[in-house]
Amino acid sequence: MESAEQFEKSSAEPDANCSPIEFEQQLRLVCAQVITDKARLRVYESDGLSVKRTLPRYVALPGTVTEVQAIVGLCFQYQVPLVARGAGTGLSGGAMPHAKGVLLSLARFNRILKVDQDNLLAHVEPGVTNLAISDAVKSLGLYYAPDPSSQIACTIGGNVAENSGGVHCLKYGLTVHNVRKLKIVSPEGELYEVGSEAYDSAGFDLLALLHGSEGMLGIVVEVVVQLLPQPKDIVVVLAGFDSVTVAGNTVGDIINAGLLPAGLEMMDKLAIGAAEAFVHAGYPVEAEALLIIELDGNQMEIDAQLEKLRAVLNEAGANPVRIARDEADRQQIWLGRKSAFPAVGRLAPDYFCMDGTIPRRELAEVLSQIALLADKYQLQVANVFHAGDGNLHPLILFDANNLSALHKAEQFGAEILTLCIAKGGTITGEHGVGVEKIDQMCLQFNEAELKLFHGIKAVFDTRGFLNPGKAIPTLNRCAEFGAMHIHAGNDKFSHLERF
Repeated sequence: MESAEQFEKSSAEPDANCSPIEFEQQLRLVCAQVITDKARLRVYESDGLSVKRTLPRYVALPGTVTEVQAIVGLCFQYQVPLVARGAGTGLSGGAMPHAKGVLLSLARFNRILKVDQDNLLAHVEPGVTNLAISDAVKSLGLYYAPDPSSQIACTIGGNVAENSGGVHCLKYGLTVHNVRKLKIVSPEGELYEVGSEAYDSAGFDLLALLHGSEGMLGIVVEVVVQLLPQPKDIVVVLAGFDSVTVAGNTVGDIINAGLLPAGLEMMDKLAIGAAEAFVHAGYPVEAEALLIIELDGNQMEIDAQLEKLRAVLNEAGANPVRIARDEADRQQIWLGRKSAFPAVGRLAPDYFCMDGTIPRRELAEVLSQIALLADKYQLQVANVFHAGDGNLHPLILFDANNLSALHKAEQFGAEILTLCIAKGGTITGEHGVGVEKIDQMCLQFNEAELKLFHGIKAVFDTRGFLNPGKAIPTLNRCAEFGAMHIHAGNDKFSHLERF
């Protein structure tokens, strides 16, 4: 059988004995809902990284695990590239389809299967939205901690694929820290489980490996998430600063004071103004930067934490400082932060949302360097991000209809990621690599490390048809990118390349 790369280059057949028409007929036999009409296919041509688009040949919308198994098995048999998709809110092109493959939508898998209150667990399908879990268990005094800004729309399956975080990841961790077990369909179409409903399981930690694997190792069809009791008391503090540098340094000062906030977010002046104009959260638009700090626990704990926090903010010269104890006031402050991305989207036709992560000690320096890069490229950038864990989200404003501006925005983003690596950080914190950052993988990892990644991919997906060309660059690509010298005989990984 031909490889995924050969299939991509062929003009017609997925397999010598199966034409596209015959494959479509077989696909319709195993899946009740298949889309091939070009107008309807355009709905699926990109994820949240809309400047990268490809029209899929087929879209399959299964409604049962059995259908998923049959679709995956069929694609395995004929080596037809397959890309899984949740809500399409990803920002790195990880769910961008293959031009001659199947896009497997899990949108119909939207049920909460069971809530286990005794063990603080919820069994959910991958198409359940993030926020729906907390809404479903609110009456039980429970909630699901990871909360990406897109939580009203993003799905749990996508959260697993990208190992998403959110504004509370500083204290409560990323998706991987809040998932106990996964049910997976293998590339051969077999169903298996990893993890355990207990806190640990025997053997290698495949549960962690599958988080952030971007649909390249298997298809998630069920997730068991950990629930937490709702905090007894919560206080949100909004602090304004007349300098981005001072705000950045204050993040480290807060942690150094022995505080571990539930959330510690930062926004710069451009993001503040956009959010305030959009949702009227009461933000100080005259400030150059603001921090949003959430403290939770019982009242005595919060009072002690608040005293320490006030001392740090006073020392930094924060002004104004707004303390929100009332739930409506707290929600209004968070509404501004969680609406920041769409708010900034009103300032320009398009923006790139970057996702580099750096040590907290480098925040002030990196933000200063980003400002210099904005001058260099003559493009505006709004910074709104998870400051507590150093996960940057610079939003580079541009017009995608202007090819020169698009190229500058891509170069700008690439320099930010390179800067993150130079400062001891990484090119992604929660958005994944997809196609957006695949070249920067060549900078962050060496030849031996990339070989290891490809080896892991090959163990799970022997034919390389699951989401080919995403996340892990081939060594040849890195050589062409100019990032490394490679030795002869490394072409065996080229069948995973796509873009």
